[in-house]
Amino acid sequence: MAKRLHLNPRSRDVYARARVVASTSRKLGVVARGIRGLPVERALHALLFCKKTAALDVKKVLQSAIANAENNYGLDIDLLRVREAYVGKAFTMRRFLPRAKGRGTPLRKEYSHLTVVVCEVEN
Repeated sequence: MAKRLHLNPRSRDVYARARVVASTSRKLGVVARGIRGLPVERALHALLFCKKTAALDVKKVLQSAIANAENNYGLDIDLLRVREAYVGKAFTMRRFLPRAKGRGTPLRKEYSHLTVVVCEVEN
């Protein structure tokens, strides 16, 4: 999972992206919507206790964004908030599942791109 980072100089936003996550965009989107707008500490706790498997991928990207903000830009972790968390579709691998009497059923393995944006908010 390659992660990229970007800082918008005007608004102090820090991005972390995970490209080609082996999950559908619908499954990741449900989890990403749940952390949008939360302080990073509450978002990490929410992802820790979320029962969905996609929460692990979202948690990794959120931790990467927090680490980028702290190490690369010197932002305070206690003031960080999840500004955006969104998912985009990547590619779909098409396979066939063998069935009875020599038939094959199409099988689609979908991949997604995940982006989490954190920003420093003054209290």
